[in-house]
Amino acid sequence: MPRSKRSRLVHTSRIAKVPSRQKSASQYASLRAAIAAYPSLFLFSVSNMRNTYLKEIRQNFASDGRLFFGKTKVMAKALGLTPEEEAEPGLSGLARYLQGNVGVLCTERSVEETMRYLEEFVEVDFARAGIVAPRSFTVPAGVVYSTGGEVPQEEDVPSPHSLEQTLRKWGMPTRLEKGRVVLDQEFVVCEEGKALDSHQTALLKVFGVAVAEFRVRVVAWWSKENGEVRVVDEGAVDGEGVEDMDED
Repeated sequence: MPRSKRSRLVHTSRIAKVPSRQKSASQYASLRAAIAAYPSLFLFSVSNMRNTYLKEIRQNFASDGRLFFGKTKVMAKALGLTPEEEAEPGLSGLARYLQGNVGVLCTERSVEETMRYLEEFVEVDFARAGIVAPRSFTVPAGVVYSTGGEVPQEEDVPSPHSLEQTLRKWGMPTRLEKGRVVLDQEFVVCEEGKALDSHQTALLKVFGVAVAEFRVRVVAWWSKENGEVRVVDEGAVDGEGVEDMDED
């Protein structure tokens, strides 16, 4: 069959995918170079991971540090799994903490300044499915308001009628009454201590209830001056491996 002579759209901006092995080698080399260049290294964990906030931290240290958040096995190898493989004396003591949502920050800032910045960096965001609800949230019976009862009715506005079908799709037994979205009885969206599903997170978001906290916890830090590793919060490591996330 003759090949079609129709003009075809060619995407000139398409970028070839970097092979995984090459990507890992690049991260390994970059981390090794950063270890050689900076006097301190901090191992930190992240809860409720959001790339946007991680990039904000990276930008804050752009002039006097390097932040890495990628494959934990590659980062551990770059630090050195044994004293013989260490990039610098003492770094093998950090390898066992490289698991879960953890990253590495190499910087020339003081320990006190770095610790204070990381521990005070907290951002509230909407929850994603799978996280445990830190609080309960219930929408009261009657007219459904835009915040689901989070603020007094006189300071709120009723939910638009166009939202009613969507709320029912997400599990709320709503109905329309004279153009207003109504609940015949209160509806528990989530309960404290229980994992959230996708419908619950969607409802929380539509009512503007942000219950997830992006938070950084320093697990341990290392000083090139004496080669010592200081453990700050061993319990911050969650034990779930990270295979391919944002990296430097």
